[in-house]
Amino acid sequence: MTARGRRSVTGGTPAGRSRGRLADEVYDTLLGQLMSLRIEPGSRVTIDVLARELGVSQTPIRDALNRMEAEGLVVRVPHAGYRIPPQITRHRFEDMLEVRLLLEPAAARRSAERASSEQVAGLRRMLAEMAELEGGSGPMAYGAFGLRDAAFHDLVALSAENHVIREALARLHSHVHLFRLHRDAQVTHLAMAEHEDIVAAIAARDPDAAAYAMRRHILRSGERFRRVFDEADDQRATAVEA
Repeated sequence: MTARGRRSVTGGTPAGRSRGRLADEVYDTLLGQLMSLRIEPGSRVTIDVLARELGVSQTPIRDALNRMEAEGLVVRVPHAGYRIPPQITRHRFEDMLEVRLLLEPAAARRSAERASSEQVAGLRRMLAEMAELEGGSGPMAYGAFGLRDAAFHDLVALSAENHVIREALARLHSHVHLFRLHRDAQVTHLAMAEHEDIVAAIAARDPDAAAYAMRRHILRSGERFRRVFDEADDQRATAVEA
């Protein structure tokens, strides 16, 4: 794995630069490369190689990779470091979409019934954070938006007070996989409007509207990302004909 186009992360841990801050910088660098596909899906990531390429000790590398593992961005391979998960297949995508349609509208319905005022405020704050990222450009802003998107859906599930639904959705890591498929500013713009409808219904304590808004969001998101697979199929068909 090569850390191409990276931000400057050099010099070990100089005075005034905490371990946590350095790990955050390493994380940001790797996230940008992951979302821009500079780090290729399926590739191997080793701590010592990263430490040499980024010019830091292994400690912030480990901290960053541990955080990425928890978010589903990398997979730990026993005795072999880490691996970048492969891109999802179309079949996996459709299965994932089906599961989300079964679970997330139900979570939104329950959230409208059970969410505390603090949780509703938290959803609104998250929308504000995502709105700031929406205007950004480049893989870093897009990657950060993708992770905020995952956190938004997780908070809806949390406020529904159904731990089984929340755990099932967390295991999918669906947002990480989807946002690695295709980098398009339109995706973030359309998702924001749909998220606002979901939060408005939850805040209004309207379970039917919340479930409908979530279902519509997932279906529209599916349509947007499905085009990636359609384009790949067209390219393969053109290559065969040639």
